[in-house]
Amino acid sequence: MSFLRFLMFLSLVIWVGGIIFFSFVEAPTAFRLAPSRHIAGTIVGASLSLLHWMGLFSGVIFLGSSMLHTSLTTGSARPFAVRHVLVFAMLLLTLISQFGVSTKMASLRSSFQDIDQVAPPDPARLQFESLHKWSVRLEVGVLIMGLAAVYVSARNLT
Repeated sequence: MSFLRFLMFLSLVIWVGGIIFFSFVEAPTAFRLAPSRHIAGTIVGASLSLLHWMGLFSGVIFLGSSMLHTSLTTGSARPFAVRHVLVFAMLLLTLISQFGVSTKMASLRSSFQDIDQVAPPDPARLQFESLHKWSVRLEVGVLIMGLAAVYVSARNLT
């Protein structure tokens, strides 16, 4: 059972740690060092896609190991335990971000030679900026729920 708890925490550490690294290290560094915002955005978009896949994989590992652990210790998987609901919501938001928002952003980005050359009132640029705001909101939501899932999971170790 300690291996199942290890898998639970490893999956959350990878997912939440990845979001923290991406948000506070990689994205700012890419926008500071890349020769253009367009190139930085392309790099960050590709990295975000990989982060989403890591998160989806980690979420499935967490739910499987957590429900199995709970089932072995209590006799019931408790699918509606707070930590399971939080991780399921994280998975849902990540799916929306990956297959909805990020896909549309990548399509728009590829239609621009350089986003900085597109006039601010241009409808495509306005749509891109709106999608970017939603992308940030979704990642913040996943991060907050992830931190809550770590707390709830750690609290229930006794």
